[in-house]
Amino acid sequence: MNNNHYCVIMAGGSGSRLWPASTTSCPKQFMDIADIGKTSLRDTYDRFSTIIPKDNIIIVTVQKYRDLVMQEIPELDGKNLLVEPYARDTAPCIAYSAYALYKRDPDATMIVTPADHLIEDDDNFRDAICKAAEFASANDVLMTLGITPTRPDPNFGYIQVTGGSAADRKEGAIKVKTFTEKPDVSLAKVFIDSGEFFWNSGIFAWKASTIISELEKHLPEVAGIFSGWEHAIGTPMEEGFISRAYTDCIRISIDYGVMEKTDKAWLYPAKFRWSDIGTWESLYGCIGEKDMNGNIYNTSKALTEDCQNTILYSQTKDKLIAIKGLDNYVVIDTGEALLICPKDDRKLKEFTARLSMPGFEKYR
Repeated sequence: MNNNHYCVIMAGGSGSRLWPASTTSCPKQFMDIADIGKTSLRDTYDRFSTIIPKDNIIIVTVQKYRDLVMQEIPELDGKNLLVEPYARDTAPCIAYSAYALYKRDPDATMIVTPADHLIEDDDNFRDAICKAAEFASANDVLMTLGITPTRPDPNFGYIQVTGGSAADRKEGAIKVKTFTEKPDVSLAKVFIDSGEFFWNSGIFAWKASTIISELEKHLPEVAGIFSGWEHAIGTPMEEGFISRAYTDCIRISIDYGVMEKTDKAWLYPAKFRWSDIGTWESLYGCIGEKDMNGNIYNTSKALTEDCQNTILYSQTKDKLIAIKGLDNYVVIDTGEALLICPKDDRKLKEFTARLSMPGFEKYR
């Protein structure tokens, strides 16, 4: 990797769809939710540190998680920690990091990644990241890594590329045609059968100058709040400047705000195994070790009967949990909260939205 290649790790999300294991006080990026022996943030940092010099790895988080980041990555240089006052989704986060990197290095090429993905096959991962970054460094493009879909999953975004029905078997960068966010299962199946679609990994590569230009063109309401950044970012005025900027900042993702509008979107097909562990259902899909009935347990203290395709996740290791007659359920026990609900992301989201009501503050 060139010295002007940087990695930006986004670690400010609340992880609400993995409640009650993931809470606003300790969200999923600071947990070993996939039982791999390290937290998701540590795993992401370690993976990229084999590709990018550690001095070029930036972590963006929100104020309330600043201490959690430094506890998890104590070797992180303070200048490589960008702190948002509060989360405003990925577009403002990426804008902040782009302006900060451009101030540091006008020739910077950024690799942007969430902190909570499960990735296997490190050799193919490094190969894809390096080639995507090299293409983005040499061209005025916004590159995303695309994953060949293995099932019609309605929880992911889908990207259609040029090249017709064999596009998903091509090598090298491909021009993007369309983005579709979380289609239903039937439409996702049509996408997969066409051979023209990839899963949107949410991992990007672009020059800082290119994403800044496209933000200013397609999302001026976000770019505009950073007016005057040249004199504030990288100085003692930065914290106050960012605090004032975010006061008027809208909440919007980079996909909706820029990627769906730009004519510079390209995709690099990735061959590594990837999962966005955003929900219990997606966690179930990426865990290979299941019992003969398709159940997943993270505890040996379980007594089950007539249960299929169910997740049993317990943070209270010495508690015996007995369940009977559950099919496609999640049973999540944290000691402070117990969730028993069908393993359906949309139903779960609707149900757990009620946590915003008064009286549930300590459990969120």
